[in-house]
Amino acid sequence: MPITPTPKIWMNGSLVDWDQAQVHILTHTLHYGMGVFEGIRAYETANGPAIFRLTEHIERLFRSAHILGMEIPYSVQEIITACKETVASTGLPSCYVRPLAYYGYGEMGLNTLPCKVDVAVACWPWGAYLGEDALQKGVRMKISSWTRHDHNTMPPAAKTVGNYVNSSLAKVEALKAGYDEAIMLAPNGLIAECTGENIFAVRNGIIITPPLSAGALEGITQHSVMTIARDLGYDIRVDNLARSDLYVAEEIFVCGTAAEVSAVNSVDDRSVPCPGPMTTAIAQVYGRAVRGEDPRYEHWCELAG
Repeated sequence: MPITPTPKIWMNGSLVDWDQAQVHILTHTLHYGMGVFEGIRAYETANGPAIFRLTEHIERLFRSAHILGMEIPYSVQEIITACKETVASTGLPSCYVRPLAYYGYGEMGLNTLPCKVDVAVACWPWGAYLGEDALQKGVRMKISSWTRHDHNTMPPAAKTVGNYVNSSLAKVEALKAGYDEAIMLAPNGLIAECTGENIFAVRNGIIITPPLSAGALEGITQHSVMTIARDLGYDIRVDNLARSDLYVAEEIFVCGTAAEVSAVNSVDDRSVPCPGPMTTAIAQVYGRAVRGEDPRYEHWCELAG
């Protein structure tokens, strides 16, 4: 999806003009992929732009950095403030927010210990990642030939720049084959997650999402969806799923900051009822929650101004 420039990007403590937010060609992370990032959305609310679960996202950014042994030279609160300042500088009622911590220019080689850590926050308009009609029509999925990282190969618990080579390969493979998205299996053959979303399947009236041990990222939207589902009275559990569970599921949906809540209409050309009643109900509440329209979840919305 093309990027629409906004006025400013926050870089290392200052808001700079969009076109001046540049890095050197020898920036360490560009060569070796050692960096961490977040994907966050700010939504239009009655009180102005509000960033959905901002604090939780930034706390996860710092956890990802800790897993990599990266020391971010700012506090959680400083990056939260940077995100709010950057969103406010856009003048947009809603936008996508991308904080990034990376090893900058000055050192080269695999040893990151002497490398300087730079931090940036950018915002831009971004629509529905899997399409505006993804909830009603659903998306076509395929099981990827690319396996999700093993925990001792690359840390799937960290939202790491280099990890997304794995996801990009799976995404492009699916698109070239005529599908909308890919589902990735763990090394043991069980369902892990999609290329950028957590996955949920309904079996015997129970909503199931794979565990972190399967290589799924601990999703903040996933947690939001699970909270909403329980509040709606649904039985929702974390448990293993095999690919055959998806073929015979009563309904399937995926969720993530970019994708929000999107229904799945087929997996490997096996049709899935779509949109399912649970998916629809959860998506409707989620849509109100992110816009500050449901008092139960107002604490998830942090005003940018």
